[in-house]
Amino acid sequence: MMEPSHRGRRSFIRLAVSAAASAVLLAGGLGAPTVWAQQAGQTSAKEFRVGWQKGSNLAILKARGNLDARLEKAGVKVTWIEFTAGPQMLEGLNVGSIDFACVGETPPVFAQAANADLVYVANEPPAAEAEKILVPKDSPIKSVAELKGKRVVLNKGSNVHYQLLRALEKEKLAYSDVKVVFLPPPDARVAFESGDVDAWVIWDPFAQAAISQVGARVLATGTDSGVKNYNFYLSTSKYAKNSPEVLKWAVEEIRVTGDWVQAHFDEAAVILAPQINLTPEITREALQHYGYGVTQPLADNVIANQQAIADAFFALKLIPKKLDVKSVVWKP
Repeated sequence: MMEPSHRGRRSFIRLAVSAAASAVLLAGGLGAPTVWAQQAGQTSAKEFRVGWQKGSNLAILKARGNLDARLEKAGVKVTWIEFTAGPQMLEGLNVGSIDFACVGETPPVFAQAANADLVYVANEPPAAEAEKILVPKDSPIKSVAELKGKRVVLNKGSNVHYQLLRALEKEKLAYSDVKVVFLPPPDARVAFESGDVDAWVIWDPFAQAAISQVGARVLATGTDSGVKNYNFYLSTSKYAKNSPEVLKWAVEEIRVTGDWVQAHFDEAAVILAPQINLTPEITREALQHYGYGVTQPLADNVIANQQAIADAFFALKLIPKKLDVKSVVWKP
């Protein structure tokens, strides 16, 4: 999830990683149970650099401070580095500027295909309703089948990239039957509203914002398209080998945060809404479309789903080689 905005159409992608690298914020701790001090043990890590996006579940973790407080007791400083999207975040992971990231299904596939050093640490439950194919409210297009020959905008390598593949497949259309335009969400919204594209494949809260603010219509959700839409937590093989306990603690605190969000959607929306320039009401609805309950390690069916995505992209030559997803799944 990211901040809706209409800024910087052409410079956005070029500057994303460099801007993110300079946006380093240290969150304050709010305290942790004293029983944890007995569990902390020793760690070789002195710093845990977490990539995050505004409006995301990690943004709530950052705001609440429980991860910072927990790791501080083990002498580990948490550094929060902001990114604009999953692909840019995984580039940061690969070049060594962060140790931990949370992204959707597709970015890890593209990153693994580019020989990035990554391991799947954990995953959230499916959130298919958080992905949508949208058309303008006055569009004559009434079904996915009518997208043939139309211009469809999406963020390359993002989770919705796979949704488009599956949605077209269900209508017996090929990927080449539509004209795909690659833009990050803020720029895609501009193109969508100006009529430069016919449809937008996008995730919440962007999707919910377009529905609420400009009356965008939903052609298909992820459920309709037959996708799962998992969110994954990733690290590098080096960090997982040297500091496995830090990753385990992070997953535990993410689980605590997920439980809190499910019991406090209103409060969570108040935290995120200012970050993404949306009302708490829109933000709350978007939050309810996501899954909560982090699982570690990845189950066989989750790995199989990722493998199917990788195979689909390889078949279309969108990635250069066949992948073995299971080989980069971390099992602590």
